[in-house]
Amino acid sequence: MFNLKPIALVSGTVTCAVGFFLFLPLIAEIIYESESWQSYAVPILLYLIVGGSLVITNRNVDLKISLKEAFIITVLSWLLLTFLCAVPFLYTEVNLGIVDALFESMSGVTTTGATTLSNLESLPKGILIWRAFLQWLGGIGIVVIALFILPFLRIGGMQLFHLEGDDPYDKSLPKISSVIKKIFFIYATLTLTLIFLYYICGMMPFDAISHSFTTISTGGFSTYDSSFAYFNNDKILLVAIIFMILGSLPFLVLVQTSKKNLFAIFKDHQVRVFILILFIAILLIFYFANNYIDGNYLNKVIAVSFNTISIISGTGYVSDNFEKWGNYASVLFLILMFIGGCAGSTTGGLKIFRFQILFKYINLHLKKMLKPHSVIASRFNGRKINETTYESVMSFFFLYILTFFTSALLLSFSGLDFLTCISAAASTISNVGPGLGPIIGPDGNYGILDSYSKIVLIATMFLGRLELLTILVLLLPSFWKD
Repeated sequence: MFNLKPIALVSGTVTCAVGFFLFLPLIAEIIYESESWQSYAVPILLYLIVGGSLVITNRNVDLKISLKEAFIITVLSWLLLTFLCAVPFLYTEVNLGIVDALFESMSGVTTTGATTLSNLESLPKGILIWRAFLQWLGGIGIVVIALFILPFLRIGGMQLFHLEGDDPYDKSLPKISSVIKKIFFIYATLTLTLIFLYYICGMMPFDAISHSFTTISTGGFSTYDSSFAYFNNDKILLVAIIFMILGSLPFLVLVQTSKKNLFAIFKDHQVRVFILILFIAILLIFYFANNYIDGNYLNKVIAVSFNTISIISGTGYVSDNFEKWGNYASVLFLILMFIGGCAGSTTGGLKIFRFQILFKYINLHLKKMLKPHSVIASRFNGRKINETTYESVMSFFFLYILTFFTSALLLSFSGLDFLTCISAAASTISNVGPGLGPIIGPDGNYGILDSYSKIVLIATMFLGRLELLTILVLLLPSFWKD
């Protein structure tokens, strides 16, 4: 049987944390003199009482957990966070329905950036900062999970990023704690730096804070319907470009980068490939879209770079309607949605390293066709790639594509057109945000979809963010047997 006490302790901690986090929109509403602040008081009180009770009653629990319990805690924590964070969308002036509130919350904590809300400029400041903060929280959350949970759960080849000397099932985790603190410090420092840069480039303080939360987390929620097109400022776009790229890089490598070793980050194999793919994608899209974009040469380069980086990183900001750049650009953007950034970053998608592992396997397979009895070792970042890793990556690729097509098929049952089904499935499983077409494209949002379609997309976002296998393994009957 499972030990429920560690699960209760983690659930109580998550509940308490959300209670404290709700003080942020509460303060925003008080500052901007809105009556909506009262809508946050009851959830804060309730969460702190319930969560605090669970923590107090289980505070002396032995935190040693089994592999099965690790799966349950990971999935349950993310679901609980989503449900708790959806409450403000239900009871504030936004007054969303249950499905829309869950959609907005799941989109926030998974850093997807798909939204059902419109007329953002007229919404209370509290709800705008809350949805932005959800993405900031989800960004650091997925970095921690990717570095310290998924490697031990052997999810999709993530075992390659196992840190020497750490053990998630050990009660004493000094090394993990130290690394998490460093990552959080880097994450917070980049956020504060970005707030300052956005402000000096022309954003109002509230917009600077909100957009810094959703830029470094590669989330994409904006405080305006037109996203970054509202600002019409190339300096702001350049700042966003730099920090979206930083959010797409492995945070563990960022931690290891120092004054004495400034170029350590470029020693990472996936970083070099990510930069190369990004460069090629920008060149290709600029070539195809050049004649469709207004402005001088520099304006065009910035526009193409911003929107390309926004899509591949899964941020989902837009500064132009890229659907007007020609069919070639739209197809390339659809492909970029699947690729994503580096493992250990805040981005979604398949991740760069999995493509590298897959190509290494294909190369290995071709060589063994010529020399069947040869022994050929492949390495990634100095680590030997074993058969288990290859199998994990190939299984992940298969399930990712299968989930994508299943999601698109389920969406088609609601009567949506082909482009909307395909792009919505691709965007949500890769945690990007905007799709293609007049409904969910750069100029639209997901609010017009029916409840059935939104539920399908909620599940797709959840599966994509937790790397599929973390959730699907819970569906096995053998998982629940002793």
